[in-house]
Amino acid sequence: MAGGRLTTHVLDTARGKPAAGVRITLYRISGQSHRKIAETVTNADGRTDAPMLAGDKLTPGSYELVFAAGDYLRASGQGPAEGVLFLDEIPIRFGVPDAGQHYHVPLLISPFAYSTYRGS
Repeated sequence: MAGGRLTTHVLDTARGKPAAGVRITLYRISGQSHRKIAETVTNADGRTDAPMLAGDKLTPGSYELVFAAGDYLRASGQGPAEGVLFLDEIPIRFGVPDAGQHYHVPLLISPFAYSTYRGS
């Protein structure tokens, strides 16, 4: 694959397994502007079926992944069917300085905490 790519996956650390069915939206950030450029849902392995961006569609700049964690937590029985959750939408803003590289931005979630890192 020419150029770089952006990938992600979601792991449910409370249940010790991949988080299937998490909606993920990707935005390009420019100043105060957010432009939606992709949306997908995680598969049974907690991954997306394809990179969020790849090749010449990945350009240097600022991006934001927004994970619909609240919907997932409710559906998996880890939150109230109605009402307020501690975690709902989780935004992760990051930069892509070199569009020729692979950027992997995973999310590890539980009902009361999350973490991320630059994966490989």
